[in-house]
Amino acid sequence: MISTKHIISDLSDVPREWVFENYLNLKEKLTGQDVKILSAFNSKDKVPSMCIYTDTISGYYKFKDFSSGIQGDSIELVKALYNMPTRANAVNKILSDYEDFIANNTFFEKREFKIHDKFKVVDHEIRHWNTIDQQYWTRFKIGSRLLEHYNVSPLQYFTMEKKDIDGTIILFKFERPYTYGYFRNDGSLYKVYMPKNSDKKFIKVQNYVQGLDQISYERNYLIITSSLKDLMVFQKLKIVNAECIAPDSENTMISETTINKLSKSYKSIIVLFDNDEPGIKAAERYKHKYNFSYVVLPMEKDLSDSIEKHGVDKVRGILLPLLKQAI
Repeated sequence: MISTKHIISDLSDVPREWVFENYLNLKEKLTGQDVKILSAFNSKDKVPSMCIYTDTISGYYKFKDFSSGIQGDSIELVKALYNMPTRANAVNKILSDYEDFIANNTFFEKREFKIHDKFKVVDHEIRHWNTIDQQYWTRFKIGSRLLEHYNVSPLQYFTMEKKDIDGTIILFKFERPYTYGYFRNDGSLYKVYMPKNSDKKFIKVQNYVQGLDQISYERNYLIITSSLKDLMVFQKLKIVNAECIAPDSENTMISETTINKLSKSYKSIIVLFDNDEPGIKAAERYKHKYNFSYVVLPMEKDLSDSIEKHGVDKVRGILLPLLKQAI
């Protein structure tokens, strides 16, 4: 049975200005203006040295603390304030705290911002596979057939565009190795993946449940993994009567409409997310909302890393009994 309790399932449900106002105890409401405050990271700060501003690329608020040198987006703010090891930890805290906020308050009011448009992918060019690409994907036992089946292609470049507040069109062209496009069966691009990019590894182009185009709806069991890469890796385990999908990310809940349709087609749906605190908390969200069982693979952080380090046979030998217990 699906819970009727309101669940904040995606960071897009959380106003970024709420994050700054809540965790920095701001007295001034953020509506697009820049704000300077005393450093949140340096108690000796006497002159306001922390700037909160709207990023011209994303349209979201960011911060830069000149006293400590710490800077970034709302996630980075929470990560730094609470000395968290990963951004995923910070995302889970934000989601949880905002759930508590709306449980005890009315919803955060929607505000009119000065900066509206965001960068979006408007163009791309597919290139041929090369040796570097093959070396990267074969680390996870993912070959050309799987990549083709799930519509993964290397990109020569992709272009992003936004309209500035004065109407000026701004274009950025990105051309770098280790850049891959994830496509739907109809040929539309839904995500760009840059595994070697230290700043941002994914750019979402459209909402899409990964693997949904490929499932047959004829197996007994459906596994929800944390990523398309883990989804593809799962195929190498050759676990019969099971197929996979993956949400946009662990912190994005698959819609009730989609889940209801899937639940009618499979005997059991099991969540297999990352073996870390954010992954377990995300799996617990699925259990709470949809009553799905979840499995934690006690090896590396995720299924892909486990396959890379320990090999297919060892991972299968550990994972299969766990899945049988969860059914």
